[in-house]
Amino acid sequence: MRTPLQASKFRPETLITGLGDSFADPVAAADFPQTMLRFRNDRHAATVGLADLSDEEWIAHFGRFQPLSGSLPQPLALRYHGHQFQVYNPDIGDGRGFLFAQLRDGAGRLLDLGTKGSGQTPWSRSGDGRLTLKGGVREILATEMLEALGVNTSKTFSLIETGEQLYRGDEPSPTRSAVLTRLSHSHIRIGSFQRAAYERNEALMQALVAYALEQLYGEAPGDHPPAQLLGRVVERTADLAASYMVAGFVHGVLNSDNINVTGESFDYGPWRFAPQWDAAFTAAYFDYQGLYAFGRQAEAIHWDVAQLAVSLRLLSEAPPLIEQLERFPDLYGQMLVKRFFWRLGLMPAGQDESAAFVQATVQGMIETGTQIDRFFLDWRHGDIRGEGYEAEAWRPAREALPAFRPTGARADHAYWRQDASCSMHIDEVEAIWSAIDRDDDWGPLHAKVAAIRTMGDALGDAPPTG
Repeated sequence: MRTPLQASKFRPETLITGLGDSFADPVAAADFPQTMLRFRNDRHAATVGLADLSDEEWIAHFGRFQPLSGSLPQPLALRYHGHQFQVYNPDIGDGRGFLFAQLRDGAGRLLDLGTKGSGQTPWSRSGDGRLTLKGGVREILATEMLEALGVNTSKTFSLIETGEQLYRGDEPSPTRSAVLTRLSHSHIRIGSFQRAAYERNEALMQALVAYALEQLYGEAPGDHPPAQLLGRVVERTADLAASYMVAGFVHGVLNSDNINVTGESFDYGPWRFAPQWDAAFTAAYFDYQGLYAFGRQAEAIHWDVAQLAVSLRLLSEAPPLIEQLERFPDLYGQMLVKRFFWRLGLMPAGQDESAAFVQATVQGMIETGTQIDRFFLDWRHGDIRGEGYEAEAWRPAREALPAFRPTGARADHAYWRQDASCSMHIDEVEAIWSAIDRDDDWGPLHAKVAAIRTMGDALGDAPPTG
């Protein structure tokens, strides 16, 4: 069973302010014409002591952004740089969001409440600082599905419709508007370090390294803090890349400003789940070269982490950083096996034997066009069911299967006896949005969230990183 989330009292923090005035800009939220509560994540609100807020109090904090007592007195728009599709951009930052509050969960982790669609900031450039309601609905679906599939992801905490009409080039306009609040384990990005390196700001770089180690990883800086931090980021992001593959997920925009140094996935735009195991499958219509295609995500994330290593050269010689960076491919392979077997409910054997089995099943999916979610349901606990697996393409995987014992984890859960897997493909996403847009019918969204959480309970906790 998935470990129950740990309830907590409200424990506000303001630790981000220790990074200094040059790290962020105080901003104010937009004054929205309406605030209609559409989604509140009470399951995670309980972990940070906010589940008892009334709807009116909730809207006051997450629609009007009245400060949470003891936390940040004013929202902060963070400054950072980043490589966007591997082209460096020094003119970015929080352009339609801000850090609203910091607080701790029941396990003592420092968490951030950040926004999307909360209005213009000094970094908005020509943007309106808003979020479409459809974009908010899509982020709910992405984060709920990823959490259920064991991916280390931000949580959609709140979605409030704001009553404005927005014009966008990539969806029918005018369209409805919203403001979203997400709960994250930090908003410190690789791009935050890139900005410090670009400006040759050693003091800020040292502060960022210490903050990340002490507040995000719970470690005292050792003899070589830059390499120490890079090693942790390598471990977490290698696991993130592996978790994307096992979930069949394509983030779509793996720019260095979208990679959190805690290895937590966040900021969902043109994401998609790949129906079949297709390495060339892309999510973003503007990813013309397939840079962030399904099968290239580990490569893209590794490249981004290399930019962190380059930035840390402000404080370090190259060899210890290179040593950490070179661990990524092996760690990725190890975590891919761990997560693949976790989703199958099987115990891996030796690394080589287990990796060969993963390759055999992936090849079977590729050659037969079997859907990813269908495969993991049909082969769960090593008890093959369904049709088509007698094909020659599946023979190597079938023959290897007896070497792996079932874990027995949640084997009696009703989810494993159902005929259809819980999936999140684009047709269903569009149908859920259409019901809201056409009829203001939120029933399909809430039903889907419930179904996703049932699947998550059936899967249980994902394996630890490392």
